[in-house]
Amino acid sequence: MKKIVILGAGMVGRAMAKDLSAKHIVTSTDIDSRALDLLDGIPNLGRALLDVTDHGALARVIEDSDIVLSAVPGFLGMQTMTQVIKNRKDLVDISFLPEEVSQLDGLAKTNGVTVVMDCGVAPGIPNYVAGYHNERMKIDELNYMVGGLPLIRRLPFEYKAPFSPCDVIEEYTRPARFMENGQVVVRPAMSDTEYVDFDRVGTLEAFNTDGLRSLLRTMRHIPDMKEKTLRYPGHIGLVGALKQAGFFDSEPVVINDTEISPLDFTSKILFNAWKLEDGEPEFTVMRITIRGTEQGIAREIVYDLYDEYDTGEKVSSMARTTGFTATGTAEMILAGLFTERGVFPPELVGRHSKCFDFIIRYLQERNVHYKVTELNG
Repeated sequence: MKKIVILGAGMVGRAMAKDLSAKHIVTSTDIDSRALDLLDGIPNLGRALLDVTDHGALARVIEDSDIVLSAVPGFLGMQTMTQVIKNRKDLVDISFLPEEVSQLDGLAKTNGVTVVMDCGVAPGIPNYVAGYHNERMKIDELNYMVGGLPLIRRLPFEYKAPFSPCDVIEEYTRPARFMENGQVVVRPAMSDTEYVDFDRVGTLEAFNTDGLRSLLRTMRHIPDMKEKTLRYPGHIGLVGALKQAGFFDSEPVVINDTEISPLDFTSKILFNAWKLEDGEPEFTVMRITIRGTEQGIAREIVYDLYDEYDTGEKVSSMARTTGFTATGTAEMILAGLFTERGVFPPELVGRHSKCFDFIIRYLQERNVHYKVTELNG
């Protein structure tokens, strides 16, 4: 058994703790004792109150660990990653921090540690897929679309947020970067909407979001790359109206001599409207499409995911598909399958077939299945 510390006991952090405690000694940490209380009574699983911004306390908690997993909010991700590296601990990160983390590569090498970032369902699995196939074929086009949605549609939004509404709103406001004809192109979020049909789901609406992240740097030789988010048709029209009316503006306005940020107000209101209740059925759907040539033969490879809330384990699909990608990556590092030192996005791990095969098999063992279809070849 290895000793593992998980930073953050939110929905995904708790799923990771339960998964890893089946084989290892796990300590789950959070600043909120109520989140930790939900992990009470699980064998091999200890709990500790921790403010990750207290660097001394963080160092003490992870001192004896063999690896650390970070599931803290994105705004805490960079400083947490930095401190874990300084404490010479390997790290798997799903904080989806907004900063460019390649700047920490030298620090990680100096401290002799392995850090794998963006280890969720997306970013995460599309990166693993891109890295694996990039070693075996000339990729001309990489597209993926992904969404987490409630099984029961309720008007007006027909949506529930598996994470903070503020983070969801950022998807609707941050300009989307993608590759087009070998050049980085920037377009507004929620642009280029299209309807796409999925088995077991029906028709969903896809729109541009800024999800390619590290792929724009590591795979910039691929001339065309795009990521889109999926929602039920009609949702994005409502959100677009809120955005146009100024509800997502961060500049404070004065109401009755009180300053208030429209974004903060909207996030507070939507927290209740979009709150995913415990046990509420939901699903994750994703489609990854790769087109290119291998040994002169045209290939089009499609990975499809459909995953639902686990009624037996009472774990949401988004927590399963995100969290188990991270725990699989941690197990991979502990098993010595990936030993390079530095900071790596998943595509630089997935280029090794033994690592790619491991993560896909790990997910299958947890009933998370990617259906692979070869359309040409």
